[in-house]
Amino acid sequence: MPARTTRRTVLLTAGAAALTPGCGSDGGDGDEGGSSPGAGTAGQELIASSDVPVGGGTVLKDERVVVTQPLEGVFKAFSAICTHQNCLVAEVADRTINCPCHGSRFGISDGAVEQGPATRPLPGKRITVEGNSIRLA
Repeated sequence: MPARTTRRTVLLTAGAAALTPGCGSDGGDGDEGGSSPGAGTAGQELIASSDVPVGGGTVLKDERVVVTQPLEGVFKAFSAICTHQNCLVAEVADRTINCPCHGSRFGISDGAVEQGPATRPLPGKRITVEGNSIRLA
């Protein structure tokens, strides 16, 4: 006998779909504009340039962006989502952006993989620096 679709079945199915998290994909879409949810929006101020240490960087968890300053006055920004299994990177230390999940490390100047298991670099984000303000472009 075929299953009967009821209002309750439809609501439960729709609710389960809405609660399904969007993780686990290794994506690799190279989002450069910050258009994915939680990734900030164009023109959004991210951080004051004076708050980004030379030779280091700052992870902006809510925006899912990491801003680095590899050389004095040179600022870079990358997705803060590790390309291995989509974990949020945790820190910038010893000139690398570090993922706590499996130990991947990425260079602060270009997002390149310096230590796996990740095999792809962190996607870059376009930024503008105006005075003491770093914004998504």
